[in-house]
Amino acid sequence: MSELRTTLVQCDLRWEDPAANCRMLEETLGDLGGNDTDLIVLPEMFATGFTMNSREMAEPMEESRTVAWLREQAWQRGCVVTGSVAIVEHGDYFNRLVWARPDGSIATYDKRHLFRMAGEHERYAMGHERVIVELKGFRILLSVCYDLRFPVWLRQQPGEGEHFEYDALLCVANWPAPRRHPWRILLQARAIENLCPVIGVNRVGEDAKGLPYAGDSMLVDAKGEALIDEAEGTPFVKTGTLSLEELQRFREKFPAWRDADHFGLADGVGS
Repeated sequence: MSELRTTLVQCDLRWEDPAANCRMLEETLGDLGGNDTDLIVLPEMFATGFTMNSREMAEPMEESRTVAWLREQAWQRGCVVTGSVAIVEHGDYFNRLVWARPDGSIATYDKRHLFRMAGEHERYAMGHERVIVELKGFRILLSVCYDLRFPVWLRQQPGEGEHFEYDALLCVANWPAPRRHPWRILLQARAIENLCPVIGVNRVGEDAKGLPYAGDSMLVDAKGEALIDEAEGTPFVKTGTLSLEELQRFREKFPAWRDADHFGLADGVGS
């Protein structure tokens, strides 16, 4: 059965300096690649920090140096590399998670829930589609930061004759230290209610406004128990392994999914 080696990259970010952040990440990752991992996960807006200067900092999708850098890193390292980027496309601005594969192809997910307390909803457009990607036999639902607070958006929605829609949930974030407790609890809650592992990667350090970030990046199994849990608030690169066979055994042994409520998202959302 498949195993998914997942690398969490918890790092400090240089404010609104994509070139410096990409250089820093290359140095941080060193020679890490396909011999060691299948998936490298970077924080939300890893190239800029959580900037609301979308008009100045967003990169055109087709000409984005940061997206090109992600694709190059995936190709050179022989594994998937993912993180979110401020993107402008067709006149709209998005906080876009880019999933870059070694073969040069990409998948994208536009953040659905925009953090109004920072004015994100005024500077970026809302995404409308849930996105599931596949890697090493795992189906992975993509999400960004504030999405984590909205369980309906992230809830398993299996199709006809299926028991599960996805096998892991991935969330990249710039989640501030004053709200670190909800971050940790919600990562575990999403794992428990969806009977799937959760990959959560957050940044550390301070942004340009002096707002601190504690990290608390976690790899959580389907029971809500942490496989990787770093609460020191310092940068790290750590790899954990998820087993599809173990996940399936747990789902069979504890079939809470049989008692789940079936529902659909209204007005075509998520379609």
